[in-house]
Amino acid sequence: MANNYDALKLENQLCFPLYACAKEVVRRYKPFLDKLDLTYTQYITMMVMWEHKSINVKELGEQLLLDSGTLTPLLKKLEAKGYITRERSKTDERNLIVSVTDKGEALKDEALSVPTQMGQCVRLSSEEAKTLYTLLYKLLGECRL
Repeated sequence: MANNYDALKLENQLCFPLYACAKEVVRRYKPFLDKLDLTYTQYITMMVMWEHKSINVKELGEQLLLDSGTLTPLLKKLEAKGYITRERSKTDERNLIVSVTDKGEALKDEALSVPTQMGQCVRLSSEEAKTLYTLLYKLLGECRL
């Protein structure tokens, strides 16, 4: 007969391996991102910026799943490094528009090697990686495939 407290064992929690893996993956990114002078959160922000060139802060936060309390200091640091600019929308002063600068765009070339380097750190086949990706987005409530 199973103990009623088995549900409280760490080994029986889905959240723990998700947390531990997320932490480990971010740790493995660190040496590659240190060369770019970016934190992981700054890196994923720049990925959105490279894709969109210009985006309002609300949309950026939605894409990154970050709240404004986290996003505002992050954007200030990226702006201080010269990678982005922040300006009020000319059509609606309530909207803050973030745009990638030429210096930020140039960083994209340096960042090109990061996914390949990370691929060598994560020992999953392409099929396993695709399955994991699908399952994680299913957990997040949206599948992007």
